[in-house]
Amino acid sequence: MAYDKIISLLGSDAESLLQYESKTISKDMLHVPGPDFVDRIFMQTNRSARVLRNLQQLFDHGRLGRTGYISILPIDQGIEHTAGASFAPNPIYFDPENIMKLAIEGGCNGVATTFGNLAMMSRKYAHKIPFIVKINHNELLTYPTKYNQIMFGSVDDAWNLGAVAVGATIYFGSEESSRQIIEVAEAFERAHELGMATILWCYTRNSAFVKDGVDYHTAADITGQANHIGVTIQADIIKQKLPENNGGFTAVNFSKSDKRMYTELSSDNPIDLCRYQVANCYMGRAGLINSGGASQGESDLQEAVRTAVINKRAGGTGLILGRRAFQRSFKEGVELVNMVQDVYLSKEITIA
Repeated sequence: MAYDKIISLLGSDAESLLQYESKTISKDMLHVPGPDFVDRIFMQTNRSARVLRNLQQLFDHGRLGRTGYISILPIDQGIEHTAGASFAPNPIYFDPENIMKLAIEGGCNGVATTFGNLAMMSRKYAHKIPFIVKINHNELLTYPTKYNQIMFGSVDDAWNLGAVAVGATIYFGSEESSRQIIEVAEAFERAHELGMATILWCYTRNSAFVKDGVDYHTAADITGQANHIGVTIQADIIKQKLPENNGGFTAVNFSKSDKRMYTELSSDNPIDLCRYQVANCYMGRAGLINSGGASQGESDLQEAVRTAVINKRAGGTGLILGRRAFQRSFKEGVELVNMVQDVYLSKEITIA
């Protein structure tokens, strides 16, 4: 029944997404999600027993527990997009307890939010749902607006809150990216020392990435390289926007590329574009979770399900979906998150 609903929501895209067979990077080359993912992938790494325990706790929680897939509720938009703009559609989320309740009722693997939100709720909820502390943010009170991720607290404080993981953002391509790479690499090293997992928001930001009216911030080649830098600084999980096009390197005329990146390793199909992102995450050894994006209103459910299908069929590890869930009624938010999770629970939807 859930599969039939997924087909209905995909509409005219159902056949092209669900029946597509990838001819680029073979699925046999990927390290695909599964119940044994932590044992199969991370047991051979430098991650300590405590990191393995916390990763396993994250993978075991919620409706997707023990599948190898993860569904995370991220609500850091109160800082990233201002609280008023983010919570005006549903003011109950000014109260951080309702963030915890939505993640729990929605059956999420974990909740990713700010130091303040988790500190306010730590003793009541740290043992009920895995905490992921977002340790840096872009604040929007500087005028004119500047885009720069800065630390909002320490990794040790995240550990004291009972977090199983820390999350951070790097704006790859920005003027401050070199400093952010150094800061986040050091923070991830400390997180691993304390036994926490690490999740990197691998975002790109540079006005030059818009060329001749085309926005290449989500190009597969540029985002793929951002992912590759992210796993290089030892992110266990990569969060990335779903690719919408390709050829950013050649259009903007920067960095280095090979024509086979656009012919043999990818195609115009969204599943292949996303698979190129997975490939840059060490062929899936670090899980790729795609972001749900901004709320568009009535089309949110369809778009979220479409993103989940693309991610799963590409070899990704799940979805991290926030605004589309919390910028509507609590009940509708739970239903949307559950529908996305149903994509990963569906045995009919396989890796392309």
